[in-house]
Amino acid sequence: MKKVIWLLLLVIIAAAGTIHANEIRKETMVSQRKNRSYYLYAPPNLDPSALHPMIVVLHGSGDSGMMPVKRWRDYANQQGILIAGPNALDRQAWRIPDDGPEFIYEMVESLKKKHPVDPQRVYLFGHSGGATVATYLALLQSEYFAAAAIHAGVMNPEDGPVIDRARRRIPFSLFIGTRDTLFSVDELRQMRSMLTSRGFVAELNEIKGHGHEYGDRSAEINPMIWDFFRRHRLEGAPVHQIYNWDKVKPVVSEILFMGEVEKK
Repeated sequence: MKKVIWLLLLVIIAAAGTIHANEIRKETMVSQRKNRSYYLYAPPNLDPSALHPMIVVLHGSGDSGMMPVKRWRDYANQQGILIAGPNALDRQAWRIPDDGPEFIYEMVESLKKKHPVDPQRVYLFGHSGGATVATYLALLQSEYFAAAAIHAGVMNPEDGPVIDRARRRIPFSLFIGTRDTLFSVDELRQMRSMLTSRGFVAELNEIKGHGHEYGDRSAEINPMIWDFFRRHRLEGAPVHQIYNWDKVKPVVSEILFMGEVEKK
């Protein structure tokens, strides 16, 4: 009887350890004199002696970073990927420069000090409102992120100047459901044309019967995104572009300031 009880205790302890190992952690930091938070998942089987890719995932409007991190966790375990999901300052809408590039950059750099992140394989993914701002962040920080994936989001047609100012033709993978009620397939096709006409790689994935919600098909979409990401990496060390947000006025979309001053 004692042996049975002991075996049961071992099973419970092992299960508890597994739960803890698969835990998504909420972490906090100070960026631009503001308290910020993000969610992190680091697979427990990562080899600390090797460098591993990381995906920064941006949540949809009204959500939190926990949602996309949870959707990536199982696949991240299979592939050995770190997943970081920052929270927007106002979770109803992402804003530039409040939510990036500086906050995202500082979050990634702090994680590089704690985890074996490959600096040439840091990727950017966004859904809905997070997808739209991820598009602009990828262009503003084209030499920092290796590639970007966009699900159910679109950039404004008049924002070609943002693409023209990108220092590197960062690769994009675009995803849209044929039944999305917020963004149309035609809008994503136009966005793809805006990018490809300027020499960017921009793959468009039209998912039949899919609506707006990423979570409905994330198990199918994530491997497609990773297949795209794994084909791209920075050729050299990442470069973070600094913008002088205080001295210039927004010139496109009422959210972007250009005013580039230096690199870091």
